[in-house]
Amino acid sequence: MKWDLPQEEANDIFQAVCVDLFAEMSRLRDPRALPKWLIQATLHKCAKYRRQQARFSDEEISDETVLAEPGAEAIVVEVQREQTLRDSIAAIAGRCAEMIRMLFFESPARPYAEIAHELGLATGSIGFIRGRCLERLKKQLLSRGWK
Repeated sequence: MKWDLPQEEANDIFQAVCVDLFAEMSRLRDPRALPKWLIQATLHKCAKYRRQQARFSDEEISDETVLAEPGAEAIVVEVQREQTLRDSIAAIAGRCAEMIRMLFFESPARPYAEIAHELGLATGSIGFIRGRCLERLKKQLLSRGWK
């Protein structure tokens, strides 16, 4: 299936998948399940985007229509969650914040060796430090009411 999403929409979908990943991480018991989860979550977000585009493609959208749509409230909630994520990453600051940005928010994904070199770490320590950083991020998210 060919998606051909505009770059801005693709960026939004990527961020939404990352937000969902942080929210669901504690439920993911087997790290080997992560790639499948990411693929399914991304496909779900892309399909949702396509459904929304199809629904609005034949209509003239006014400001009143957008505000009256049932999904408008969900969009506001999603934007608030994204801001909470940004604030939480900013609160942990330093190497952890930078590592999280490099690992989860850059496209294309960077190899661990490159990230390790840039952060002045041994390549083999990235996984361990990543886990500690994600735990710090989780604490920040929970302290800000993340559900």
